Amino acid sequence: MNDTPDLLVIVDAANVVGSVPDGWWRDRRGAAERLRDRLAADGVPRLAERAEIVLVVEGAARGVHTVPGVRVEDAPGSGDDHIVGLVGQAAGRPTLVVTADRELRRRVTELGAEVTGPRAIRD
Repeated sequence: MNDTPDLLVIVDAANVVGSVPDGWWRDRRGAAERLRDRLAADGVPRLAERAEIVLVVEGAARGVHTVPGVRVEDAPGSGDDHIVGLVGQAAGRPTLVVTADRELRRRVTELGAEVTGPRAIRD
């Protein structure tokens, strides 16, 4: 029996957090932690598949810890480049990237990933 979730969901934390002007820029790490906690509690709404959720953080948000249900990865440089690398590693596995970044959307769809915007996981 395969215990790997059916779908890999990669969340661009900076893009999702930055999609709502709620003061996130004063505490980028705290904003990423709140997003992680919401994903751990609620998952990704409207997805029927079992999903493995990966939250990619960069810059001042680095250092957010993984919790059950959400693996957090610190991007060593560009968050976009790290996300593209994760999509490439997942070749052949259904992958959904959550971002509104147009260039990132183009790069990951070229690798076969599906894309949805931040509203898919924001309130």
